[in-house]
Amino acid sequence: MENWRSTYKEKLVSAQEALRSVKSGDRVVLGHACGEPPTLVEALVARAPELLGVEVVHMVAMGPAKYAQPGMEKSFRFNGFFVGASTRKSIEEQRGDFTPCFFSEIPRLFRDKILPVDVVLMQVTPPDAEGYCSFGVSVDYTQPAAQSARIVIAQMNSLLPRTGGAKIHLDALTYIVEKDEAVIELAPPKIGELERKIGENVAALIPDGATLQLGIGAIPDAVLLFLKDKKDLGIHSEMFSDGVVHLAEAGVVNNRKKNIHPGKFIATFLMGTRKLYDFVHNNPDVELHPVDYTNDPYIIGQHDNLISINSALQVDLMGQVNAEMIGSTQFSGIGGQVDFVRGASRSAGGKSIIAMPSTAARGTISRICRELDRGAAVTTSRTDVHYIVTEYGAAALRGKTLEQRAEALISISHPEFRAALRNELSQCVGV
Repeated sequence: MENWRSTYKEKLVSAQEALRSVKSGDRVVLGHACGEPPTLVEALVARAPELLGVEVVHMVAMGPAKYAQPGMEKSFRFNGFFVGASTRKSIEEQRGDFTPCFFSEIPRLFRDKILPVDVVLMQVTPPDAEGYCSFGVSVDYTQPAAQSARIVIAQMNSLLPRTGGAKIHLDALTYIVEKDEAVIELAPPKIGELERKIGENVAALIPDGATLQLGIGAIPDAVLLFLKDKKDLGIHSEMFSDGVVHLAEAGVVNNRKKNIHPGKFIATFLMGTRKLYDFVHNNPDVELHPVDYTNDPYIIGQHDNLISINSALQVDLMGQVNAEMIGSTQFSGIGGQVDFVRGASRSAGGKSIIAMPSTAARGTISRICRELDRGAAVTTSRTDVHYIVTEYGAAALRGKTLEQRAEALISISHPEFRAALRNELSQCVGV
């Protein structure tokens, strides 16, 4: 059962020794979000004077992303499938790149060698009796990258929660670096009265027995506050956080009504505090799977009453959703929004919900607008969109004409902007 111990010792090296395997021009994929391996990333960055043109591929960077900071351009170039606070500037200043891709399709880029992977840096738990390690809080594209890479470097961290679902055997690791390190945490967002009102409006659309997909941030967390009287909810989501734990402890989320994986919390990555990590650790009811499974619209759609809840930056009067750009500046990314919007559309009784405040910039800009900002991309098309929710209500757009859509959206815009939006609408041929 434990004949892997000699193999383990042979692969055990320091971070510095392991990272010597990275060569100039390599493509290096980092474990995702809170699963990022801090010690390995630090060792990679320390090699900057020796390296040229290393491409660092990542999605949500939760660490400091020193490889994307000014002065690192010759050594590293960030290539992101998503943009966060620590990487946004590198793309805006053209020191980094953004690659648009549905979250569910990132594994294909690696497996089909559209983006061949030279090295993957990731975190895993210590092995079980059979030599298998858990990916902890990040399976998503991390497992497919490990399956596709020439060199797999794993930071073995006993503080990483052991989750069910996907796992990796020691035989698949090239190097092992032992380093116990606190897992990166995502602090709970501040939920104000605005978010609570939006959450209440979204919760009204959720029936008992529904299976939920939740995005990241104050609005999805606010929705959870208004689900305490619901019954038999389930989770099939690309991620979940601390708010779900509270509902699970209250018996509201029990996953009993799920068509697939009944009784199980299914996700592809986790972001939260130690409360979340303690909840999922060795919990037989929690499973993490690769993102081309969790976010596959065909899999999502097999759940009855699948409710997807995501957010946006803008929605135009035709129903086109911009969830990723401010003007021509890449602010975030596509993520799994479209995966779940389309999956919810396949679901019997399913609903996809885009929830957002009615205004931005301290009330000076309407998020519901005649046209999206010049240069902004359409994240979710008008033909995919279902519900748009603000603090002023919910607009159901499916089956509506262009004029009906516009009227429904104007009715949930901020009152101070409604007259101007109607005036702009009346001046147009069509919408």
